[in-house]
Amino acid sequence: MKQRLKIRGLRKRWLLSSVGPVMAMLVLIALFACVGITSMYYTSARSALQAKATAGADYFNTYGMTSYSDYYRAAKLYTASFEDADTIELQFLNRYGRIEASTTGLLAGSAPGTPEIEAVIHTGKMESFQGADPQTGESILAVCCPLEFNGTVVGLMRYVTATRQLDHQLLVTALIIMAAVLVICGLIFISSLFFINSVVTPVAQVTEAAKRIAGGSYGIQIPNQYSDEMRELVQNVNDMSLKLSQSEKMQTEFISSVSHELRTPLTAINGWGETLETEDDPAELKRGIGIITKEARRLTGMVEELLEFTKMQDGRFNLQVEPMDLQAELEDAVFTYRQLFRQEGITLEYDDGDEVYTAPFTGDAVRIKQVLCNLLDNAAKHGGSGKRIQVAIRQTNDDYIITIRDFGPGIPEAELPFIKQKFYKGSSKARGSGIGLAVCDEIVGRHGGTLAIGNAEGGGTIVTIALPLDEIIE
Repeated sequence: MKQRLKIRGLRKRWLLSSVGPVMAMLVLIALFACVGITSMYYTSARSALQAKATAGADYFNTYGMTSYSDYYRAAKLYTASFEDADTIELQFLNRYGRIEASTTGLLAGSAPGTPEIEAVIHTGKMESFQGADPQTGESILAVCCPLEFNGTVVGLMRYVTATRQLDHQLLVTALIIMAAVLVICGLIFISSLFFINSVVTPVAQVTEAAKRIAGGSYGIQIPNQYSDEMRELVQNVNDMSLKLSQSEKMQTEFISSVSHELRTPLTAINGWGETLETEDDPAELKRGIGIITKEARRLTGMVEELLEFTKMQDGRFNLQVEPMDLQAELEDAVFTYRQLFRQEGITLEYDDGDEVYTAPFTGDAVRIKQVLCNLLDNAAKHGGSGKRIQVAIRQTNDDYIITIRDFGPGIPEAELPFIKQKFYKGSSKARGSGIGLAVCDEIVGRHGGTLAIGNAEGGGTIVTIALPLDEIIE
């Protein structure tokens, strides 16, 4: 409710910086228009009155007077026959500025008292006056011109009109202009407020959602009914919320999984350690020491994997690159795991196409070996039920291509896009922290290659590693 009652924040800034100047400009334009129209109206009225005065004076000087003594008689006759007496007052004044005759019957001998009369007497030229009549206080427009006989000013002809109707017309015009400006300003204000509300409302929703996300409410979604940039912003916030929710879920699962994975070998080590304290049978001692050694290696591997992940997260994940024999490293990994897999009833097949690949490749041999071993271990762990794993290497014009395929149940299609994400384990129940593939993908990416995981035709999972060859300089 407060947001509706108060104009603040973005609304205030928008109205002050955008709408305010426009409204101020419209008001100034309206004021200038009113002043211009007033000046134009009065100039037009003055010009019309001056034209009438000039024509009247010329006519009176030419035909109205035959002698100086005829001035008063001619003025009476001229005022009596004046046709515009209903809107314009015609006055004849003597050379001292006093009225001799008038269409309104003003007393002879009275003086209008406006300054243009004195100016005409002294200059002998037409003058005008606009302002209040000293006698009546009424707003008038007056034009006064000299009357001459034989080159001598014998009197003055003065046209006077009230500006009441003109002022009323100007007032109506000004009110119409101001009303139009107010309507335009109102429309601008309403449309601008509507526009800024269309921006502020989703921003407020995004802000509220961001606060809730910052407070730990991951996964919340903002209704997205927009069709412009706001739609993209809201979509990005929703995606961020979902990814944070997934990340939180995967991290929780990761902690739970790691805790379980650590607890299992530790339980075995502790159990066998206690057993060996009282055990005298050499066979049992040997068996127990073997189990402790195996579980200790498992713990070491998990800790090393976590350390690798930590280095990857904080930017300390570096490579020690040097020329290496990629085919030899792969064959070494295959030889290492072949015997281990055979004990589990899994056949590990290797295919090099009966070729020895000598194209130069520069990389970190330890890291590459780590990737190959991790992928072979995953193939046995997740696809060992197929009892067969195939490994192949080929060389193309630009890359070394290594494929590792198992014949297990494969990966659900819905999980494939997330399989390389940190902590992600999907529906797999196999042991692991969920960060091995993320580390492998990082290592391959650091070498400029790609790691792709998909389901193979005929069943099982296939992992494809593409590592670029060194550029050969001839």
